[in-house]
Order: sequence, then C-alpha cells, then structure tokens
Amino acid sequence: MKPRRQNYFLPKTTILLFIFLSFNVLQAQQQLIEVSGIIKHVDTHKGIAGVQVQIENTQDTALTDQEGHFILRTRVKIPFRVSIHKEGYTSQTVEILSLSNKITIELNPQNTIINEVVISASHVPEKVLRSPIAIEKIDIKAIRESPASSFYETLENVKGLQLLTSSLTLKVPNSRGFNSPNNFRFMQLVDGVDVQSATLGVPLGNAIGPTELDIQSMEVTPGAASALYGMNAINGLASLQTKDPFTSEGLSVYFRGGVNHVDNIHHQTAPLGESAIRFAKALNQNLAIKMNASYFNGVDWISDNHTDQNPNSLITANPNFSLANNPAEDLWNKYGDERNNRVAVKVNYNGKPTTFNVSRTGYLEKDLVSPEVKNIKFDAGLYYRFGDQWRTSYVYRYGLLDGTFQRGNKIRLQNATVQNHKVELTGRELTFRAYVSIENTGDSYNLKPLADNLDLTNLSNSNWRNIFQSTLQNTLNAGVSLNDAFILARQEADKNRAVPGTIAFEQLKNTITRINNWDSANAGIVGAPETGGAKLEQKSRFYHGEITYDLSRFVKIFSLLAGIDYRLYSITPDGNNFVDFNRPVSERNIPLSDGTFGQDVIYQKYGAFAQLTKLFFDDRLKVNLALRVDRNPEFDTKFNPRVSIVYSPVNQHNFRASFQNGFRFPSLFEALSFVNNGNVRRVGGLTKVNEGLGYLDNSYTLASIDQFTSAVNAAVDGGATQNQAALDNRNLLVVANLQKLQPEKINSFEMGYKSVFFNNKLVMDWDFYYNIYEGFLGQVEVAVPKNGKVGTDQAVLDMLDRSKQDRYRVYTNSNKTYKSYGTSLGIRYNLIKNYNINANVSYNDLISSNRSDLFITSFNTPKWTVNVSVGNREIIKNIGFTVVARWQDGFLWESPLASGEIPAYYTIDAQATWRIPEIKAQVKIGATNLLNRRYFQYAAGPEVGGLYYVAFTYDLKL
Repeated sequence: MKPRRQNYFLPKTTILLFIFLSFNVLQAQQQLIEVSGIIKHVDTHKGIAGVQVQIENTQDTALTDQEGHFILRTRVKIPFRVSIHKEGYTSQTVEILSLSNKITIELNPQNTIINEVVISASHVPEKVLRSPIAIEKIDIKAIRESPASSFYETLENVKGLQLLTSSLTLKVPNSRGFNSPNNFRFMQLVDGVDVQSATLGVPLGNAIGPTELDIQSMEVTPGAASALYGMNAINGLASLQTKDPFTSEGLSVYFRGGVNHVDNIHHQTAPLGESAIRFAKALNQNLAIKMNASYFNGVDWISDNHTDQNPNSLITANPNFSLANNPAEDLWNKYGDERNNRVAVKVNYNGKPTTFNVSRTGYLEKDLVSPEVKNIKFDAGLYYRFGDQWRTSYVYRYGLLDGTFQRGNKIRLQNATVQNHKVELTGRELTFRAYVSIENTGDSYNLKPLADNLDLTNLSNSNWRNIFQSTLQNTLNAGVSLNDAFILARQEADKNRAVPGTIAFEQLKNTITRINNWDSANAGIVGAPETGGAKLEQKSRFYHGEITYDLSRFVKIFSLLAGIDYRLYSITPDGNNFVDFNRPVSERNIPLSDGTFGQDVIYQKYGAFAQLTKLFFDDRLKVNLALRVDRNPEFDTKFNPRVSIVYSPVNQHNFRASFQNGFRFPSLFEALSFVNNGNVRRVGGLTKVNEGLGYLDNSYTLASIDQFTSAVNAAVDGGATQNQAALDNRNLLVVANLQKLQPEKINSFEMGYKSVFFNNKLVMDWDFYYNIYEGFLGQVEVAVPKNGKVGTDQAVLDMLDRSKQDRYRVYTNSNKTYKSYGTSLGIRYNLIKNYNINANVSYNDLISSNRSDLFITSFNTPKWTVNVSVGNREIIKNIGFTVVARWQDGFLWESPLASGEIPAYYTIDAQATWRIPEIKAQVKIGATNLLNRRYFQYAAGPEVGGLYYVAFTYDLKL
C-alpha cells in the first residue's frame, strides 16, 4: 500500500499557518495609538498637502491631506521620533513625548533640487546634483503643473529627450539620435518592470503603465545606461514610479474631456475622453492593497501626407520624361505603390521601344485605418510589510491598446494586449524581482500586405501590367498625349478593383485582415485561401528575474552593489512572422494554416553587474566604477564597463565625467523574424534563419539592381538585346556578402556640470556627449537568384526577371562606424511670488562619413531643440498656470518605409489649474498645440494638431 503523501504535507502547512496567525495575533495585542497634527508653510501659515510623516526606523508613515492634516497610526511605544519630509522644503525631526496635543509644524521652502534624490543613475538613492551621469527627475508637482494632456507627454519637455507621436495612444521616447517610431534602443521601466512588448520589440508608450492618479515621479536618463540595465538601454532609460499604498491611501477619480481636429481638415471635430479611478488602503500596519483602472477613447491623428519619395528625378522612376502625374510614385501614406509593386511597361513611343516604370495604384492609409482608438488599463497590487525593513508585493498589470505605429511598415494595433505579473521582495540591502510579460496582438494587421492583397485580389501584377501596357500602347497609337495615356491606362487596369467607401471594399478589407497569411493572392500554396491576408497574430511571453544586493557593510572601505538577472523570451511561431525551427528547411516558406502554431522558439540572455563607489577628499570626489557582463547563447559574451567621477569643490557646484561601453542584443524581430511582406520577405539576421535561403552569401543588393536595371533598359531602348545588355552591365551588380549578425556596440563619453546659484533660486545643468556606434543594426534589401550563384551568367540574367528572384529585407550590421555628439543646457529659475521659468536647449549631430554603407543611417534627429516654460502654481489663491513653448529645426528623416525632409515647427501648450480644497478637488483647463499649427515629426507619421481639454480630479482620503 502506497503511503499517503498528504499526511506529511498537512502538518507542515498547519504549523506554518499557526505561526503566521500567532504572529498577527501578537501584533494585534499591541496597543494601536494615533499621532495627529498639521503641517503648515512657514510664511503663509497654510496647510501643505503631500508631506510625509514617518516614525524613524519603521515603515509607519502618513501623508498630509489638502489642508495639511495627518493621522499616523502605530504600535510603537512613546517616546519616539518622527521625521517630516517633502521635496521643496527643509526636512524636520520632532520627538513625540505624549499624545495629549496635536502637532503643529511649519516648514521652510527651499529649492527642490538641493535634496532631490534619484535612483536610476546608479541603482541606489543619491542626490540628483551628484549623479554621475545626466539624469532628469519629474516629480508629482511638475506633473500636475504640466500643460501636457497626459502625464506621460510631460517627457516631451525634458532636456535632451524627443517624444514621437505615433498615435494618441502611443508615444515613443528617444534621446541622442538614431530616432525611430519603434525604438529598440530606449528602455522603459514601471516600478522596475520592463514594459516592452516582446515581439513588437518596443515599450508601447504608456499603454500598460501608470494612470494619471497613480504616477508619483519619472526619472529619465538621456544616454547609455546599459552598464547597469543591460540590453535595450543604449540610447536612454525612463523609470516611472507609482504611489505607495501605505502612504498614499484614498479613493481618487479622474475625468478628462476634450476635442481635437478642430479645423476639420482630415476629420470633423472629434471628442476624446479619459476616466480613471484609484483605490488604495492600508488594511493594517503591515498589509495594503491598491487598484487602478482607466479608459481612454478618441479619434486619432491622421496620416495623409502625399509626399512622393520616388520622384521622376530618380532612376527608379522615369527621369527622361516630363510627366505631370508620376506613374512610378511612392507616396508617404499610400501602401501598395512601393518598389516591389512596380512593373516595367514596354511600348513603342515616338517611333522607338521605350520602357516605363509603373507602380500599382495602392491605397491611402486613411482608407485602411479606422481613426477611432482606445486604451484600457488595469492594475492591482497586494503589499505586505514585515519587520522594520522588509516588504513583499504582488502586482498585476493589464493594458489593451488601439493605435498605429511604424516599423518596416505601418502596423495597426487593434485590441492588442500586454499583461504583467510581478512579485517583489525588498529589504535594506536586498531586492529580488521576478515578472512575466504576456503579449497578444489581438485583431491587429499590417497595412502593406493589406493594400497589396486588396490590389492582387483584383489582378496579379503581371496581368495588371499587361492590361496597363496594351491600353497605354493603344491610346498612344490613337494620338493621345503621354500624360493622358497614362491616366487612361491606369483607369482601365483598375476598372474592377475595390473602391474605398463601398460595401465591397469594407467586406474585402475585413476578410483580408482576418487571414494570418501575408503571401500574395493565388500564390499556388496548397490549402491557402483565395486571397492573401494581413493579420498580425503574435503571441509571446518573456520571463525576467533579478537580484541586487548591497554588500557595503561587508567591505566597509567602499560601497559595493552587485546584481544578477536572467531573461527568457518564448515566441509562438504562427508560420507568418517567426520561423518554426522544428519544421524542415524546405517547408519553412510554406505558411501554417490560420489558427495553428509551431513549437515555441526560445531567445534568452543573462547577466551580472558589480558597482563600486568611493568618496575621497572629505566627500568632495565621488568615483563610481561599474562592470556588467551579458551572455546570449546566440552571441559571444559581452562586457560593459562604466567609469565616472563627480567632483564637488563646494556643495552647490558639481562637475561630472564618465565613460561607458554598452551593447544591445538584437531584438526578437531583428534576430528571428520571417515575414513575407509585399513580395519581399523580411528576415532576421541569425544564420539559422538563413538556412536554405542564401540571402547572407548569395545575393545582390537591391540598390545595385536599380542601377543595373536602369542601364539595361537604356541599352535596350538603344537597340541592344536584353540579355546582352544585362551581361554588358553585370559589373553594376554588387554582391551583398552580409556578415553574421552581431550585437550593436556603443562607446559613450559624457561630461557635465550641475549647480545652484542665488540662494538656490537658479539651477543650471549642462552636459556634453560623444558616442561611437559600431555594428549599427539596420535593414538591407537583397535579391537571391533562383538559378545559380551570384556572379554567374544565369544569376545576372535572373536579375532581369522579378519572378526569378527571391527578395529579402535582412536585418544586418553596418560596415561603418558612426560617431555622434551633442550638448544640452537646462536652466530653472524661481522668481518672486511663486513665478518660475524653465528653459533648455539641445544640440545633436552626426559626424558624416564618405564611406558607403549597406543601408541608410537613420540619425533622424533635429540639430536644435528648444523648450521654454513660464508658470506660477498660485498666481491668485488656489489658481495657477503654466505655458510651454517648444521649437525644433528641420531635419532629414530616413527609414525603410519613408524618407524625406521634416520641416521645422513650434508649438505652445498652456494650462490653468483651480484647486478646490473644500471638496478635495482640482480642475485643469489646458491645450496642447494651442495655436493648432499642424506638424508631423517623422516621414509617413501623423499630422498633429491642437488638442483642448478639461480635467477634473477628486481625491478623498479614507
């Protein structure tokens, strides 16, 4: 007879439960006492809200309400000491000897920055003035006084930072160049959790972040931070902290209503709204709960720019002909008209054979995307304190997002979700954190294959070309002008295509966006649907664990912090976006049927770091040394050092200098993607993806094929045979010879100065950086001949016929070293009567090189950016205002999807706030882009106009 396992398990469980209950009973038996009082301003004698009152050497804490009152509950016996602290005021400590009277304390105001503390710069608390690297902190006061329509958009005015608007629901931060709407190089943390979407590869703005009611502060590092935080932090880090439920109890509600599109240019004036609720309660001295929920909906900014990035001046168009309507146009916000949907039309014109390049008609973005967007967020946490220093918690976060963002193509996110589960244990010296992120792209789809398959459902490219070609020839023979002949030929070829706005178009669009197979219509695949699809169906998870430990008490002569971390990505291949490596190589090009998935693909990394800090010369000199080692099984081990010094001859003047080396492992998409997208397959750069395909070692660059094709067409028009013209111009073809994929590397040098002047009224912060990028990751498009090796006659002849090539857009490393530099200066000045002025200016530039590269550099950053704000938190009783002006100069934007000049622009944001302490409420009226001067921030991006809103916050302390 088998032993019953439960006989061994139940007694242990009972004992543990008994110990836990006994511990709580003993605590309950201790007498609970209350300490109450009021904290006032020393000059106005008015109560100050948000002051932290804490019993020393405990976690017993309370915050003052709108009138400055507080009630602090504790089981500590009298006498004890209480510390009173609020940023912007001189801290005080008082001793409590009895409970007979309420406490009344008056605080002196001081410049916030003197005692402002940050954590992100060195993983440990330190004063921002003595941070070893450039860092900005946005506290709750600055967030509340910002005219930005949401707290997250306050980042747009941070010195050295850019914030791209992809959608109302999706904002993407970046710093120090190489900007992108899908920024792999910038890390975003919420309470220590990386909130990126794994397979999409980017943090989805604040889609899964804090609500307006729960944000406490934001710390931004505009530069490399990979020595401490590892991959994805070579261009910057934003760390968001939420409110503590033990010290910020209560029930709060938030409503924001507004309008945009007030000029009715791309859309009629549209309402937008956001609602949020927060509940936090300390159930006793050790246990607290917190819940947040929010809902946002509105009409998105519209992308409808018709800039032609393939004008007639280019060889890929028709430069030898003056045409009013470019038949080879490639518009920023039209899809299906790109080079892979371009055909060669051959006719007799003016008595000789002539070849024209002609694009398929395609569809405008505004016809493919519904402008309505929403964002739903929810989080809940359980927090437990035990002992004097230890705390543990479990937090769940959920975010659902609609929006549009730009990768190699435009992606429409529709009901995309990300979920986080986090457990954490913290003490005085130890922090342990583990979390899982779960992604599901929901009903999302890709605009490029949607447009392609809408056209291909009507006619294949070859059939469309034949109709266009015969109609063009017939109309020319009838004496019609060349311009009119092109118009008539396109009308005839498009005669039966789906027309936007019709029922047939919507039905076909809905069909295509539900099919997870982007291959072309009628591709001849057994079991394939009659039309190709556009659905983006990605499901993934990543697991992360980390431990940091402060070892300073063991070494004593210096401060020592060490940590380890591990991350594992688990991707579910859908047959369309990622390779199922368990399938034979010969079958990987064949998509899985809809709703089926392959075996999970694993991608992982692990690392460790140690940081030493030592003070010299009566603490005037701080030396910080850090070393990180990261390992990804796909690559060699990488070491990231950081050396920094801060010299403070006096407390108010702080000089800093640092050097750090950083690596970024390729993201999931850069390493492992396998997407057939518009007659070209976008593929990751790992060699195992290349198995049996040949794009790394048997391909020509598409740029050279364009030169080759132009020369061949010119020779044929001159009377040569096509094959002979091809062989005569074979030297124009460039063999790609793509290298094995490697991590990006950055060497970053930085120096800066931060100080306060004039009795702490003026704060100045200056920094300068110089970055060296090696192995920069980008995309290059290549063609693999289906018959023979590159260099052979057959391979050259294959470049004449699109059907005899396999086209790939490959993630690979640059063969150039890129160098960039920049500087920024920020000034904050507190004037009389609560007036304050903030100004910052940033300069960024790329050192050009004459050496050619496989792909465009995409520095994508304006040289000059200026922000100026003026405000007064209380210009009259309980009423304050802020006005922010922002300007940036024009620059060149380059990306695989769209390239072109971005004009300079300026905006003015403004807000006025009315605090109503009698009902514990606040009303905020504001506008972003107050003058409604429309602008766009990147090529093919949306055009952003004015947004006008009213927000109401109600905060009830329980």
